Amino acid sequence: MNKLFSRYNVSRKRVLTAAGLLLLCLGLNNYLMPTVAGNSQSVDSQLEVKILQVIRKHPEVVMESVKAYQLKKQEQQQKAQMAFLKRMKANPKSVIGFSPTTVAPEQKIVLVNFSDFQCPYCAKAHKVLKQFMTKYKDKVTLVYKHFPLNSTHPEATPSAKASWAAQQQGKFWEFHDALFENQDKLSESFYIATAKALNLDIKRFNQDRNSSAATEAINNDIELAQEIGVDATPRLAMNGEPVNGDIQIDNLEAILTQINKR
Repeated sequence: MNKLFSRYNVSRKRVLTAAGLLLLCLGLNNYLMPTVAGNSQSVDSQLEVKILQVIRKHPEVVMESVKAYQLKKQEQQQKAQMAFLKRMKANPKSVIGFSPTTVAPEQKIVLVNFSDFQCPYCAKAHKVLKQFMTKYKDKVTLVYKHFPLNSTHPEATPSAKASWAAQQQGKFWEFHDALFENQDKLSESFYIATAKALNLDIKRFNQDRNSSAATEAINNDIELAQEIGVDATPRLAMNGEPVNGDIQIDNLEAILTQINKR
């Protein structure tokens, strides 16, 4: 099966080595367990010194422990990812939730997009998706999932909240297009100006984007993305088929053709 992300290949020996470090630390802890009350600070210091000595002598053990942890996380993400993709195949509508969608008559084919309004790659994907959806709007339902990358995009969350507020007044997609087509203008003044241009109720718009409901909706999407291993944007899947590589209309159409043949 195609994967959104590859797994680390960690051998059984590495896992056992990592477990060995844990057992060693526990052994040291038991060895140094205080027998007199009030001596815990001294014992803690002794334990720390001994553990550091072990790490200095065997730094590879620490690396094995980290790799074992990474393996466990990757396996958990793969299971969650497979469950998500399986659910999309069995019941595409089930992944929509309260996310904004385009309206195809039957919603049998669902294209999920994890995206960030300040991500330049998402803006490029937006242009492709707009062409694709213009052509297949009667067959495909596009679902937008928020995944703001706040560490690199300071306007990612504010723009996501603004779009969510626009969604509450039935203007998500118009706001969505304005954000992607004006990435260099993302700011408080731009959100207000766009809301006015779309004839939104500004008081309600401000209340909604600053509400706990907006934060909760965005966090729900982030949690889903993290659960299935999404760590970059854009990330797309159509009826359980990941859209890998550069997002072009040709590969979207190829996946759609495969789905229609089933």
